[in-house]
Amino acid sequence: MKAIDRRKEIAAVLVSSDTPVSGSALSEKFGVSRQIIVQDISLLKAAGYEILSTHHGYIVQSTPLKERVFKLKHTRDDTETELTTIVDLGGTVADVFVWHKVYGKVEAKLNIFSRMHVSQFIEGVRSGKSTELMDITGGYHYHTIRAESEEILDEIEKALDSKGFIVPEI
Repeated sequence: MKAIDRRKEIAAVLVSSDTPVSGSALSEKFGVSRQIIVQDISLLKAAGYEILSTHHGYIVQSTPLKERVFKLKHTRDDTETELTTIVDLGGTVADVFVWHKVYGKVEAKLNIFSRMHVSQFIEGVRSGKSTELMDITGGYHYHTIRAESEEILDEIEKALDSKGFIVPEI
């Protein structure tokens, strides 16, 4: 794995975690020394991530990424197209959530930002490990999408809309 990809993965792990992540855990996950993780954290800080180092591990307070929530609807067969459209344009699918009439908001963290992650997600669903959250709401769901700029988010929105996935606001 290239260093730039590793840093992107480290950022995704930290952003998606609700608890501090230790340098040792990151070192083990990415197969590099603890010192490399310290260097990667320094570079992420220089790139605009506000990362706190605590005795329990690293915590992200804010990121330089822009964020937008999209309301979407499509079939299961369109999930791979939806996700690859987002990542190919430079976006990260941070999560998926639905509004259930009884349970309220049901959410899952995803952090999908590459075609490899899309393939892993699709394989997990197709293998029967689980079903997609949108199945409980007739295909309706929301994604929080992160990208480096508002322009990238605009391009993602246009592409998803051209495929008929965006649910128009009423």
